[in-house]
Amino acid sequence: MARPGPEFAEVQRRAEEGGLPAIEVSAAQGKHLELMVRISGARHVLEVGTLAGFSTLWMARALPAEGRLVTCEVEPHHADVARANLDGAGVGETVDIRVGPAEDTLLSLVDEVASGARPPFDLVFLDADKAGNPRYLELVMEMVRTGSVIIGDNVVRGGAVLDAESEDPDVQGIRRFLTLQGQHPRLEATAVQTVGAKSWDGFSLAVVTDG
Repeated sequence: MARPGPEFAEVQRRAEEGGLPAIEVSAAQGKHLELMVRISGARHVLEVGTLAGFSTLWMARALPAEGRLVTCEVEPHHADVARANLDGAGVGETVDIRVGPAEDTLLSLVDEVASGARPPFDLVFLDADKAGNPRYLELVMEMVRTGSVIIGDNVVRGGAVLDAESEDPDVQGIRRFLTLQGQHPRLEATAVQTVGAKSWDGFSLAVVTDG
């Protein structure tokens, strides 16, 4: 049972006052992310798509004391709202918000991991523009280790993902993303459909292997 604390009411209030779109994860989805962080033993988490910090907060509060989370947000205003929310919830020092196009931020993080400036990520949550997911996955694979977990949100899209002829770039991005996961020699992956507060959708779940 997902029981969000009062800090999430403040997150909601600031998001509404800031005019952010109401596309945040549901409480059940947030609890799932929190549990995945705990179950995987993650200490270093990467999120692509911050919005107001709903999912960020769920994951950040599940990290151990030495844990850190990097989240990528393209909109400066969204990042400002998220910063206020995370600071207000007491996890601000745990979270590094990177502002800018996701691909640019991920490229910078690839360099940081490659140089040893930061350790590989133990868990990755992809929840930004779905058309970009194939490229994000390509870059993420340069920043993970054997045993790392990769979660992709909104991969069913009301069943639209089945339409190979769809002209929706997000649908095509998700289709390519799922195909890449299924074919990648270092990934074992599946997709799970969900029905609830976010209607009919789902998420992908993958673990990095030795290949």
